[in-house]
Amino acid sequence: MLLTVTCLGQFMVLLDSTIVGAALPDMQQRLHTGLTGLQWIVDAYVLLVAMLLLSGGVFADRFGRKRVFLAGVVVFTLASVLCSVAPSIGWLITGRVLQGVGAAALSPASLALLAAAYPLAQERVKAIGLWAGFSGIGLAAGPLAGGILVDAFGWPAIFLVNVPIGAVLLLAGLRVLGESRNPNAPAIDIPGTVLSVLGVGALTYGLIESGSRGWTSPVILASFAAAVVILAIFVVVEGRGSTPMLPLRLFRQRLFTVSNTAMVVVGFALMGSSFFFSQFFVYVQGSSILRAGLQTLPATLAMVIVSPFAGRFAARYGFRIVVTAGLTLAGLGLLALGFVHADTGYGNVWWRLAVVGIGFALTMSPLTGASIQAVSPQEGGLASGVSSTTRQIGAVLGVAVLGAIVHTRESGGASFESGLNSAFLAAGAVTLVSAVFTGLWLVRSKPAQGSTPHARSTDSPTVTTPS
Repeated sequence: MLLTVTCLGQFMVLLDSTIVGAALPDMQQRLHTGLTGLQWIVDAYVLLVAMLLLSGGVFADRFGRKRVFLAGVVVFTLASVLCSVAPSIGWLITGRVLQGVGAAALSPASLALLAAAYPLAQERVKAIGLWAGFSGIGLAAGPLAGGILVDAFGWPAIFLVNVPIGAVLLLAGLRVLGESRNPNAPAIDIPGTVLSVLGVGALTYGLIESGSRGWTSPVILASFAAAVVILAIFVVVEGRGSTPMLPLRLFRQRLFTVSNTAMVVVGFALMGSSFFFSQFFVYVQGSSILRAGLQTLPATLAMVIVSPFAGRFAARYGFRIVVTAGLTLAGLGLLALGFVHADTGYGNVWWRLAVVGIGFALTMSPLTGASIQAVSPQEGGLASGVSSTTRQIGAVLGVAVLGAIVHTRESGGASFESGLNSAFLAAGAVTLVSAVFTGLWLVRSKPAQGSTPHARSTDSPTVTTPS
Protein backbone atom coordinates (compact mmCIF):
# COMPACT_ATOMS: atom_id res chain seq x y z
CA MET A 1 0.00 0.00 0.00
CA LEU A 2 2.90 2.37 0.74
CA LEU A 3 4.22 1.75 -2.76
CA THR A 4 0.79 2.57 -4.24
CA VAL A 5 0.53 5.83 -2.31
CA THR A 6 3.99 7.10 -3.24
CA CYS A 7 3.57 6.09 -6.88
CA LEU A 8 0.17 7.79 -7.07
CA GLY A 9 1.70 10.97 -5.68
CA GLN A 10 4.39 11.02 -8.35
CA PHE A 11 1.77 10.16 -10.98
CA MET A 12 -0.22 13.27 -10.01
CA VAL A 13 2.85 15.51 -10.30
CA LEU A 14 3.87 14.12 -13.70
CA LEU A 15 0.31 14.14 -15.03
CA ASP A 16 0.14 17.86 -14.29
CA SER A 17 3.33 18.53 -16.24
CA THR A 18 1.81 17.31 -19.53
CA ILE A 19 -1.93 17.75 -19.10
CA VAL A 20 -1.59 21.54 -19.09
CA GLY A 21 -0.19 21.56 -22.62
CA ALA A 22 -3.46 20.25 -24.02
CA ALA A 23 -5.39 23.04 -22.28
CA LEU A 24 -3.27 26.00 -23.40
CA PRO A 25 -5.39 26.88 -26.48
CA ASP A 26 -8.57 26.88 -24.37
CA MET A 27 -6.87 28.96 -21.67
CA GLN A 28 -5.74 31.49 -24.24
CA GLN A 29 -9.27 31.89 -25.57
CA ARG A 30 -11.21 31.94 -22.29
CA LEU A 31 -8.73 33.97 -20.25
CA HIS A 32 -8.09 36.40 -23.11
CA THR A 33 -4.33 36.09 -22.79
CA GLY A 34 -1.52 35.92 -25.30
CA LEU A 35 1.59 33.82 -25.71
CA THR A 36 3.29 35.60 -22.80
CA GLY A 37 0.50 34.59 -20.44
CA LEU A 38 0.69 30.97 -21.58
CA GLN A 39 4.44 30.96 -20.99
CA TRP A 40 3.91 32.12 -17.40
CA ILE A 41 1.24 29.47 -16.80
CA VAL A 42 3.84 26.81 -17.60
CA ASP A 43 7.00 28.44 -16.25
CA ALA A 44 5.51 29.60 -12.94
CA TYR A 45 5.10 25.93 -12.04
CA VAL A 46 8.34 24.61 -13.52
CA LEU A 47 10.44 27.43 -12.02
CA LEU A 48 9.34 26.67 -8.46
CA VAL A 49 9.83 22.93 -8.93
CA ALA A 50 13.32 23.49 -10.35
CA MET A 51 14.48 25.81 -7.60
CA LEU A 52 12.91 24.03 -4.62
CA LEU A 53 13.47 20.39 -5.60
CA LEU A 54 16.79 19.99 -3.78
CA SER A 55 15.52 21.83 -0.71
CA GLY A 56 12.39 19.65 -0.72
CA GLY A 57 14.52 16.55 -0.34
CA VAL A 58 16.45 18.09 2.56
CA PHE A 59 13.19 19.17 4.21
CA ALA A 60 11.90 15.62 3.97
CA ASP A 61 15.05 14.17 5.53
CA ARG A 62 15.16 16.71 8.37
CA PHE A 63 11.49 17.13 9.30
CA GLY A 64 10.06 13.75 8.36
CA ARG A 65 9.35 12.25 4.97
CA LYS A 66 5.71 11.43 5.69
CA ARG A 67 5.06 14.90 7.04
CA VAL A 68 6.61 16.66 4.05
CA PHE A 69 4.92 14.29 1.57
CA LEU A 70 1.46 14.91 3.05
CA ALA A 71 2.13 18.65 3.30
CA GLY A 72 3.06 18.62 -0.39
CA VAL A 73 -0.16 16.76 -1.22
CA VAL A 74 -2.26 19.32 0.68
CA VAL A 75 -0.54 22.32 -0.93
CA PHE A 76 -0.70 20.80 -4.41
CA THR A 77 -4.39 19.88 -4.08
CA LEU A 78 -5.49 23.23 -2.67
CA ALA A 79 -3.43 25.01 -5.33
CA SER A 80 -5.20 22.91 -7.98
CA VAL A 81 -8.56 24.11 -6.62
CA LEU A 82 -7.32 27.70 -6.79
CA CYS A 83 -6.22 27.17 -10.40
CA SER A 84 -9.60 25.70 -11.36
CA VAL A 85 -11.57 28.68 -10.02
CA ALA A 86 -9.07 31.35 -11.10
CA PRO A 87 -11.02 34.30 -12.56
CA SER A 88 -7.98 35.79 -14.28
CA ILE A 89 -4.54 34.95 -15.58
CA GLY A 90 -2.94 36.47 -12.49
CA TRP A 91 -4.82 34.16 -10.12
CA LEU A 92 -4.03 31.16 -12.31
CA ILE A 93 -0.32 31.94 -12.27
CA THR A 94 -0.48 32.30 -8.47
CA GLY A 95 -2.08 28.86 -8.24
CA ARG A 96 0.60 27.42 -10.50
CA VAL A 97 3.31 28.84 -8.23
CA LEU A 98 1.72 27.12 -5.23
CA GLN A 99 1.41 23.90 -7.23
CA GLY A 100 5.14 24.08 -7.87
CA VAL A 101 5.82 24.45 -4.14
CA GLY A 102 3.66 21.41 -3.40
CA ALA A 103 5.28 19.33 -6.14
CA ALA A 104 8.78 20.24 -4.95
CA ALA A 105 7.89 18.81 -1.52
CA LEU A 106 5.80 15.85 -2.69
CA SER A 107 8.08 14.38 -5.35
CA PRO A 108 11.41 13.99 -3.48
CA ALA A 109 9.59 12.93 -0.31
CA SER A 110 7.80 10.13 -2.19
CA LEU A 111 11.12 8.73 -3.40
CA ALA A 112 12.68 9.10 0.06
CA LEU A 113 9.75 7.19 1.60
CA LEU A 114 10.34 4.35 -0.85
CA ALA A 115 14.07 4.24 -0.13
CA ALA A 116 13.41 4.08 3.63
CA ALA A 117 10.70 1.40 3.29
CA TYR A 118 12.85 -0.91 1.15
CA PRO A 119 16.30 -1.11 2.75
CA LEU A 120 17.38 -4.14 0.68
CA ALA A 121 18.97 -2.95 -2.55
CA GLN A 122 17.22 -5.43 -4.85
CA GLU A 123 13.76 -4.69 -3.44
CA ARG A 124 14.44 -0.97 -3.57
CA VAL A 125 15.42 -1.09 -7.22
CA LYS A 126 12.16 -2.89 -8.07
CA ALA A 127 10.11 -0.36 -6.07
CA ILE A 128 11.82 2.60 -7.69
CA GLY A 129 11.28 0.96 -11.09
CA LEU A 130 7.52 0.87 -10.43
CA TRP A 131 7.67 4.48 -9.18
CA ALA A 132 9.39 5.53 -12.40
CA GLY A 133 6.87 3.51 -14.40
CA PHE A 134 3.98 5.41 -12.86
CA SER A 135 5.80 8.60 -13.78
CA GLY A 136 5.83 7.47 -17.39
CA ILE A 137 2.12 6.65 -17.30
CA GLY A 138 1.43 10.14 -15.95
CA LEU A 139 3.41 11.72 -18.77
CA ALA A 140 1.67 9.63 -21.42
CA ALA A 141 -1.82 10.10 -19.98
CA GLY A 142 -1.54 13.89 -19.80
CA PRO A 143 -2.22 14.88 -23.43
CA LEU A 144 -5.07 12.39 -23.86
CA ALA A 145 -6.71 13.14 -20.51
CA GLY A 146 -6.25 16.86 -21.06
CA GLY A 147 -7.85 16.75 -24.50
CA ILE A 148 -10.86 14.80 -23.22
CA LEU A 149 -11.41 16.96 -20.13
CA VAL A 150 -10.97 20.29 -21.90
CA ASP A 151 -13.20 19.24 -24.79
CA ALA A 152 -15.97 18.19 -22.38
CA PHE A 153 -15.69 20.67 -19.50
CA GLY A 154 -13.14 23.38 -20.33
CA TRP A 155 -9.65 24.00 -18.97
CA PRO A 156 -10.56 24.17 -15.23
CA ALA A 157 -11.26 20.42 -15.34
CA ILE A 158 -7.57 19.58 -15.78
CA PHE A 159 -6.92 20.96 -12.30
CA LEU A 160 -10.05 19.61 -10.65
CA VAL A 161 -8.96 16.07 -11.55
CA ASN A 162 -6.21 16.48 -8.93
CA VAL A 163 -8.73 16.98 -6.12
CA PRO A 164 -9.97 13.37 -5.76
CA ILE A 165 -6.43 12.06 -6.25
CA GLY A 166 -5.16 14.41 -3.54
CA ALA A 167 -7.97 13.40 -1.17
CA VAL A 168 -7.19 9.70 -1.63
CA LEU A 169 -3.47 10.35 -1.11
CA LEU A 170 -4.08 12.30 2.09
CA LEU A 171 -6.46 9.76 3.67
CA ALA A 172 -4.42 6.74 2.62
CA GLY A 173 -1.12 8.39 3.50
CA LEU A 174 -2.22 9.19 7.04
CA ARG A 175 -3.01 5.51 7.56
CA VAL A 176 -0.29 3.57 5.76
CA LEU A 177 2.82 5.76 5.62
CA GLY A 178 5.37 5.39 8.37
CA GLU A 179 7.41 8.35 9.50
CA SER A 180 11.15 8.37 8.92
CA ARG A 181 13.88 10.97 8.86
CA ASN A 182 17.63 11.30 8.58
CA PRO A 183 19.09 12.75 11.80
CA ASN A 184 22.33 13.51 9.95
CA ALA A 185 20.67 15.44 7.14
CA PRO A 186 22.44 18.70 6.26
CA ALA A 187 21.10 22.07 7.28
CA ILE A 188 18.75 23.79 4.86
CA ASP A 189 20.51 26.30 2.62
CA ILE A 190 18.00 29.15 2.87
CA PRO A 191 20.23 31.85 1.28
CA GLY A 192 21.06 29.57 -1.66
CA THR A 193 17.43 28.63 -2.18
CA VAL A 194 16.22 32.24 -2.11
CA LEU A 195 18.99 33.48 -4.40
CA SER A 196 18.39 30.69 -6.93
CA VAL A 197 14.67 31.48 -7.11
CA LEU A 198 15.30 35.20 -7.51
CA GLY A 199 18.14 34.82 -10.01
CA VAL A 200 16.49 32.33 -12.36
CA GLY A 201 13.17 34.12 -11.86
CA ALA A 202 14.66 37.44 -12.99
CA LEU A 203 16.22 35.76 -16.03
CA THR A 204 12.92 34.06 -16.89
CA TYR A 205 11.01 37.33 -16.51
CA GLY A 206 13.36 39.08 -18.94
CA LEU A 207 13.12 36.31 -21.52
CA ILE A 208 9.32 35.98 -21.40
CA GLU A 209 8.42 39.66 -21.17
CA SER A 210 10.96 40.73 -23.82
CA GLY A 211 8.54 39.61 -26.53
CA SER A 212 5.91 42.14 -25.53
CA ARG A 213 8.06 44.89 -23.99
CA GLY A 214 11.02 44.77 -26.40
CA TRP A 215 14.56 43.52 -25.83
CA THR A 216 15.90 47.02 -25.15
CA SER A 217 13.18 48.01 -22.69
CA PRO A 218 14.67 49.38 -19.42
CA VAL A 219 12.63 46.84 -17.44
CA ILE A 220 13.97 43.94 -19.50
CA LEU A 221 17.57 45.15 -19.35
CA ALA A 222 17.22 45.64 -15.60
CA SER A 223 15.87 42.12 -15.16
CA PHE A 224 18.82 40.63 -17.07
CA ALA A 225 21.26 42.71 -15.04
CA ALA A 226 19.58 41.64 -11.80
CA ALA A 227 19.77 38.00 -12.89
CA VAL A 228 23.52 38.26 -13.55
CA VAL A 229 24.20 39.94 -10.21
CA ILE A 230 21.99 37.62 -8.15
CA LEU A 231 23.33 34.45 -9.78
CA ALA A 232 26.90 35.68 -9.26
CA ILE A 233 26.12 36.18 -5.57
CA PHE A 234 24.56 32.69 -5.54
CA VAL A 235 27.81 31.18 -6.85
CA VAL A 236 29.82 33.01 -4.15
CA VAL A 237 27.43 31.94 -1.38
CA GLU A 238 27.38 28.32 -2.53
CA GLY A 239 31.17 28.26 -2.78
CA ARG A 240 31.62 29.51 0.79
CA GLY A 241 28.72 27.80 2.55
CA SER A 242 29.29 24.77 4.77
CA THR A 243 26.12 23.00 3.60
CA PRO A 244 25.29 24.41 0.14
CA MET A 245 22.23 23.19 -1.74
CA LEU A 246 24.46 22.92 -4.82
CA PRO A 247 28.06 21.93 -3.93
CA LEU A 248 30.11 23.59 -6.66
CA ARG A 249 33.02 21.20 -6.07
CA LEU A 250 31.02 18.51 -7.87
CA PHE A 251 31.49 20.42 -11.11
CA ARG A 252 35.23 19.80 -10.96
CA GLN A 253 34.43 16.36 -12.36
CA ARG A 254 34.09 16.66 -16.12
CA LEU A 255 31.57 13.81 -16.33
CA PHE A 256 29.32 15.57 -13.82
CA THR A 257 29.61 18.95 -15.54
CA VAL A 258 29.05 17.65 -19.07
CA SER A 259 26.12 15.40 -18.10
CA ASN A 260 24.31 18.21 -16.28
CA THR A 261 25.02 20.72 -19.05
CA ALA A 262 23.49 18.27 -21.52
CA MET A 263 20.53 17.78 -19.17
CA VAL A 264 19.84 21.52 -19.31
CA VAL A 265 19.66 21.22 -23.10
CA VAL A 266 17.32 18.22 -22.83
CA GLY A 267 14.94 20.19 -20.61
CA PHE A 268 15.29 23.25 -22.83
CA ALA A 269 14.51 21.52 -26.12
CA LEU A 270 11.97 18.98 -24.86
CA MET A 271 9.82 21.27 -22.72
CA GLY A 272 10.30 24.30 -24.96
CA SER A 273 9.15 22.43 -28.06
CA SER A 274 6.34 20.43 -26.43
CA PHE A 275 4.90 23.72 -25.16
CA PHE A 276 3.93 24.39 -28.79
CA PHE A 277 2.76 20.94 -29.91
CA SER A 278 -0.95 21.40 -29.13
CA GLN A 279 -0.84 25.03 -30.27
CA PHE A 280 0.54 23.93 -33.64
CA PHE A 281 -2.27 21.44 -34.21
CA VAL A 282 -5.01 23.83 -33.02
CA TYR A 283 -3.88 27.18 -34.41
CA VAL A 284 -1.91 26.12 -37.51
CA GLN A 285 -3.71 22.97 -38.66
CA GLY A 286 -7.17 23.73 -37.25
CA SER A 287 -7.57 20.62 -35.07
CA SER A 288 -9.98 20.45 -32.16
CA ILE A 289 -8.46 20.43 -28.66
CA LEU A 290 -9.37 16.76 -28.20
CA ARG A 291 -7.86 15.77 -31.52
CA ALA A 292 -4.74 17.84 -30.81
CA GLY A 293 -4.28 15.96 -27.53
CA LEU A 294 -4.36 12.68 -29.42
CA GLN A 295 -2.05 13.99 -32.13
CA THR A 296 0.70 14.86 -29.64
CA LEU A 297 0.73 11.33 -28.19
CA PRO A 298 3.55 9.88 -30.39
CA ALA A 299 6.16 11.95 -28.54
CA THR A 300 5.09 10.96 -25.02
CA LEU A 301 4.32 7.34 -25.91
CA ALA A 302 7.73 6.97 -27.53
CA MET A 303 9.35 8.28 -24.35
CA VAL A 304 7.38 5.88 -22.15
CA ILE A 305 8.19 2.87 -24.34
CA VAL A 306 11.89 3.60 -24.94
CA SER A 307 12.91 5.04 -21.54
CA PRO A 308 13.10 1.65 -19.72
CA PHE A 309 15.63 0.43 -22.31
CA ALA A 310 17.88 3.50 -22.20
CA GLY A 311 19.70 2.38 -19.05
CA ARG A 312 20.33 -1.08 -20.52
CA PHE A 313 21.73 0.43 -23.70
CA ALA A 314 24.00 2.68 -21.63
CA ALA A 315 25.22 -0.31 -19.60
CA ARG A 316 26.14 -2.12 -22.82
CA TYR A 317 27.48 0.67 -25.02
CA GLY A 318 28.46 3.42 -22.58
CA PHE A 319 26.92 6.77 -21.69
CA ARG A 320 28.59 8.71 -24.47
CA ILE A 321 27.34 6.60 -27.38
CA VAL A 322 23.73 6.33 -26.16
CA VAL A 323 23.37 9.97 -25.11
CA THR A 324 24.98 11.30 -28.28
CA ALA A 325 22.78 9.07 -30.43
CA GLY A 326 19.69 10.20 -28.51
CA LEU A 327 20.52 13.89 -28.81
CA THR A 328 21.23 13.45 -32.52
CA LEU A 329 17.87 11.76 -33.09
CA ALA A 330 16.02 14.37 -31.05
CA GLY A 331 17.78 17.22 -32.83
CA LEU A 332 16.99 15.81 -36.26
CA GLY A 333 13.36 15.26 -35.24
CA LEU A 334 13.05 18.86 -34.09
CA LEU A 335 14.64 20.13 -37.30
CA ALA A 336 12.12 18.04 -39.22
CA LEU A 337 9.29 19.65 -37.23
CA GLY A 338 10.65 23.01 -38.33
CA PHE A 339 9.51 22.20 -41.87
CA VAL A 340 5.93 21.19 -41.02
CA HIS A 341 3.21 23.51 -42.35
CA ALA A 342 -0.55 23.95 -42.20
CA ASP A 343 -1.12 21.64 -45.17
CA THR A 344 1.24 18.87 -44.00
CA GLY A 345 -0.73 15.66 -43.48
CA TYR A 346 -0.61 14.02 -40.07
CA GLY A 347 0.95 10.93 -41.64
CA ASN A 348 3.97 13.11 -42.31
CA VAL A 349 3.97 14.67 -38.83
CA TRP A 350 3.53 11.89 -36.27
CA TRP A 351 6.85 10.18 -37.03
CA ARG A 352 8.71 13.45 -36.41
CA LEU A 353 7.15 13.66 -32.95
CA ALA A 354 8.04 10.01 -32.33
CA VAL A 355 11.68 10.58 -33.33
CA VAL A 356 11.87 13.48 -30.89
CA GLY A 357 10.40 11.32 -28.12
CA ILE A 358 12.73 8.38 -28.83
CA GLY A 359 15.76 10.67 -28.90
CA PHE A 360 15.06 12.33 -25.58
CA ALA A 361 14.08 9.00 -23.98
CA LEU A 362 17.57 7.73 -24.78
CA THR A 363 19.22 10.67 -23.02
CA MET A 364 17.58 11.28 -19.64
CA SER A 365 18.27 8.07 -17.75
CA PRO A 366 21.89 7.74 -19.01
CA LEU A 367 22.62 11.40 -18.23
CA THR A 368 21.36 10.91 -14.68
CA GLY A 369 23.43 7.73 -14.44
CA ALA A 370 26.52 9.58 -15.64
CA SER A 371 25.95 12.33 -13.09
CA ILE A 372 25.66 9.76 -10.29
CA GLN A 373 28.73 7.84 -11.41
CA ALA A 374 30.83 11.01 -11.41
CA VAL A 375 30.52 11.42 -7.62
CA SER A 376 31.13 9.24 -4.59
CA PRO A 377 28.50 6.60 -3.74
CA GLN A 378 27.46 8.63 -0.67
CA GLU A 379 26.55 11.57 -2.90
CA GLY A 380 24.47 9.61 -5.42
CA GLY A 381 21.19 10.99 -4.12
CA LEU A 382 22.48 14.55 -4.35
CA ALA A 383 23.75 13.98 -7.89
CA SER A 384 20.37 12.58 -8.94
CA GLY A 385 18.64 15.63 -7.45
CA VAL A 386 21.00 18.01 -9.25
CA SER A 387 20.31 16.19 -12.52
CA SER A 388 16.55 16.63 -12.06
CA THR A 389 17.05 20.27 -11.14
CA THR A 390 19.17 21.06 -14.20
CA ARG A 391 16.55 19.46 -16.44
CA GLN A 392 13.85 21.63 -14.85
CA ILE A 393 15.99 24.76 -15.23
CA GLY A 394 16.39 23.90 -18.90
CA ALA A 395 12.60 23.49 -19.15
CA VAL A 396 12.06 26.97 -17.68
CA LEU A 397 14.49 28.50 -20.14
CA GLY A 398 13.14 26.49 -23.07
CA VAL A 399 9.59 27.78 -22.68
CA ALA A 400 10.92 31.31 -22.20
CA VAL A 401 13.48 31.38 -25.02
CA LEU A 402 11.49 29.53 -27.70
CA GLY A 403 8.44 31.60 -26.79
CA ALA A 404 10.56 34.73 -27.21
CA ILE A 405 11.62 33.52 -30.66
CA VAL A 406 7.99 33.06 -31.73
CA HIS A 407 7.03 36.43 -30.22
CA THR A 408 9.91 38.23 -31.94
CA ARG A 409 9.10 36.70 -35.32
CA GLU A 410 5.43 37.70 -34.97
CA SER A 411 6.43 41.23 -33.95
CA GLY A 412 8.44 41.42 -37.16
CA GLY A 413 5.37 40.58 -39.24
CA ALA A 414 5.80 36.81 -39.59
CA SER A 415 2.92 34.39 -39.06
CA PHE A 416 2.53 32.21 -35.97
CA GLU A 417 3.35 29.22 -38.19
CA SER A 418 6.65 30.78 -39.25
CA GLY A 419 7.45 31.61 -35.65
CA LEU A 420 6.88 27.99 -34.65
CA ASN A 421 9.11 26.79 -37.47
CA SER A 422 11.88 29.06 -36.24
CA ALA A 423 11.44 27.84 -32.66
CA PHE A 424 11.62 24.15 -33.66
CA LEU A 425 14.67 24.81 -35.82
CA ALA A 426 16.39 26.64 -32.97
CA ALA A 427 15.63 23.81 -30.54
CA GLY A 428 16.93 21.27 -33.04
CA ALA A 429 20.14 23.22 -33.65
CA VAL A 430 20.85 23.55 -29.92
CA THR A 431 20.21 19.84 -29.43
CA LEU A 432 22.57 18.85 -32.26
CA VAL A 433 25.30 21.10 -30.87
CA SER A 434 24.81 19.36 -27.53
CA ALA A 435 25.20 16.00 -29.30
CA VAL A 436 28.63 17.10 -30.54
CA PHE A 437 29.42 18.31 -27.02
CA THR A 438 28.59 14.97 -25.38
CA GLY A 439 30.25 13.01 -28.17
CA LEU A 440 33.53 14.77 -27.43
CA TRP A 441 33.45 15.17 -23.66
CA LEU A 442 30.94 12.86 -21.93
CA VAL A 443 33.77 10.88 -20.34
CA ARG A 444 35.51 10.95 -17.00
CA SER A 445 38.39 13.27 -16.29
CA LYS A 446 41.64 11.42 -15.97
CA PRO A 447 42.31 10.71 -12.30
CA ALA A 448 44.73 12.96 -10.54
CA GLN A 449 47.68 11.37 -8.74
CA GLY A 450 46.54 9.87 -5.49
CA SER A 451 42.86 9.91 -6.40
CA THR A 452 40.56 7.06 -5.53
CA PRO A 453 39.79 4.27 -8.00
CA HIS A 454 36.25 5.64 -8.20
CA ALA A 455 37.55 8.43 -10.41
CA ARG A 456 38.89 6.20 -13.18
CA SER A 457 38.61 7.41 -16.76
CA THR A 458 35.74 5.69 -18.54
CA ASP A 459 32.37 6.45 -19.96
CA SER A 460 30.95 2.99 -19.23
CA PRO A 461 28.43 2.97 -16.42
CA THR A 462 28.84 0.98 -13.25
CA VAL A 463 25.97 -0.60 -11.37
CA THR A 464 24.59 1.93 -8.92
CA THR A 465 21.98 1.52 -6.26
CA PRO A 466 19.36 4.26 -6.13
CA SER A 467 19.16 5.99 -2.79
